[in-house]
Amino acid sequence: MRQVKVFLNEDEIPRKWYNIMADLPTPMSPPLHPGTGQPLKPEDMAQIFPMNLIEQEMSPERWIDIPEEVLEKLLLWRPSPLCRAYNFEKALNAPVKIYYKHEGTSPAGSHKPNTAVAQAYYNKEFGIKKISTETGAGQWGSALSMACNMFGIECRVFMVRVSFDQKPYRRLMMQTWGAECFSSPSSQTEVGKKILAENPDSPGSLGIAISEAIEDIMGKEDARYSLGSVLNHVLLHQTIIGLEAQQQLGKIGEYPDVVIGCAGGGSNFAGLSLPFVRDKINGKEIAIVAAEPTSCPSLTRAPFGYDFGDLAQTTPLLAMHTLGHDFVPAPIHAGGLRYHGMAPIVSHLVKERLVEARSYHQIETFDAGIKWARTEGFIPAPETSHAIAAVVEEARRAKEEGKEKVILFNWSGHGLVDLLSYDAYFSGKLTNYTLPDEEIDRAKKLVAQFPSP
Repeated sequence: MRQVKVFLNEDEIPRKWYNIMADLPTPMSPPLHPGTGQPLKPEDMAQIFPMNLIEQEMSPERWIDIPEEVLEKLLLWRPSPLCRAYNFEKALNAPVKIYYKHEGTSPAGSHKPNTAVAQAYYNKEFGIKKISTETGAGQWGSALSMACNMFGIECRVFMVRVSFDQKPYRRLMMQTWGAECFSSPSSQTEVGKKILAENPDSPGSLGIAISEAIEDIMGKEDARYSLGSVLNHVLLHQTIIGLEAQQQLGKIGEYPDVVIGCAGGGSNFAGLSLPFVRDKINGKEIAIVAAEPTSCPSLTRAPFGYDFGDLAQTTPLLAMHTLGHDFVPAPIHAGGLRYHGMAPIVSHLVKERLVEARSYHQIETFDAGIKWARTEGFIPAPETSHAIAAVVEEARRAKEEGKEKVILFNWSGHGLVDLLSYDAYFSGKLTNYTLPDEEIDRAKKLVAQFPSP
């Protein structure tokens, strides 16, 4: 029988995370203090994050040990399988081998618990009893709710209002794991109250939800904030995906020509791709593609510059591709890809041309996701379908060029609690949306107010 899945034994799970900061050919621009504009010091973030995570955020070390307590929790679903998409290959009728890392096997159904468990552990070790966070589509909020429950930490989640309404089952997942979930903007915080007073029908944004979550923990000694994407330590924790994939491909004597992941804040894309970026830096010929929505094109159209991570300007200034911290995205169904900015690491790699970015229309991604479901069986999250759309495009290119290609992508999560978005697709309610040029011009003017990276 043909081999569909490649497994690692539990004792083969990676025991260290990979930190690409040690291998970048050119250094990244440092985060800046929001008040002074000077390079950030560890103590500047001490009110927001526990110091053990701040140390990881700023670490130059190539390899960072994964604590045994974290590995014990990860072993509930890791190592995740590497799968060959034979049926999808047949449907595309192209000279490609398609492999995917199946991150939908976690209890929360996505890649997000890889960092949620780690962050909950480090907060617990630091003596933190309460964590507040934001979530877009709810994948991060549900993952952190699960992780906080594992370590006995109280969890409060501010969920972007449009997703709060579109995806009630993720909210129920959070509640099942013991977390409180609020529609953002909410009446729980001053920033939320102000926005609701100005616009009672605000659909919300991740920038707003981040501001609410940070406000919620400020001044509380036993409380901290947690972020599910964008920051260096989050991407670090996710590299277990790519490290496993490299071992699994090695077992069958394969190596990808193309590595693909969807990109909103950058965590799942970076988690798969960063170990392969290291190979590329060291001379491997490989294409690495980040797939994002045309409605929120931070990598493909937005300026690169310093900007805040939240609406209230409480975060450090980060050097990244950004649509502006006050950007309110269109209510597309890929809620996890609606963030205004992109991870500084991913932004830097695109700027250095080590990574390529492409954008896809909403209907195009649902077409790809449904083709996948009708060939491979698994129903993908709308976010994941952006990566699948990029796989379809890459297969078409291979066919046109008459070249055989090995494609690896991150199947970042299942869509079983996103079925209302599929209902919108089938009933013809979904439309394509391209962000107007005026929004890009507005972002450029905003970024111009801050120091240049």
